[in-house]
Amino acid sequence: MREHTIARNYAEALFQAGERTGQTERYADLIDALAGAIQSDDTIRHVLESPRVPKPTKQRILTRALEGRTTDQFIKFLAAVVKRSRQGILVAIAEQYLALVDEKFNRVHAGVVLAREPDTALRQIVKQRLSDAIGKEVIPHFRSDPEILGGLIVRIGDRIMDGSLRRRMVSLRRQLLGT
Repeated sequence: MREHTIARNYAEALFQAGERTGQTERYADLIDALAGAIQSDDTIRHVLESPRVPKPTKQRILTRALEGRTTDQFIKFLAAVVKRSRQGILVAIAEQYLALVDEKFNRVHAGVVLAREPDTALRQIVKQRLSDAIGKEVIPHFRSDPEILGGLIVRIGDRIMDGSLRRRMVSLRRQLLGT
């Protein structure tokens, strides 16, 4: 819980800086890419989290990696994170920052499960209908699961909407058996 609160505070500070400079979306792309690199590359994660690597070295590594690709303010933010030994929660900071950006732009992410891989037209239809139903821009994340037989299952936050053929068949079976 404490890590979540600390990450949220850092994310809010970066968000405010992004808002002041008009770099909110750019910072979102950068912090997301940095978090992705940390999650996918063990070497990066070990260097940033290792107590054997001095803080100035970590700051230099991040500065060299991002120099010319972002603003000095973003690099100073990362240097402050490292200076306070919070580089271990950069992924959590990124998650919190992206949540703030989504809130600002009235967006939500939805997990969408279909029986087969959707084509581009179906993806657009699902996105549009979900956006109309929710009243926010929906960013769907699709995956396929042949076991649902047909229809779709949508998860937005804690809310699940199950319109799968499998659920309907189970429900029909219960009705027919009277249970």
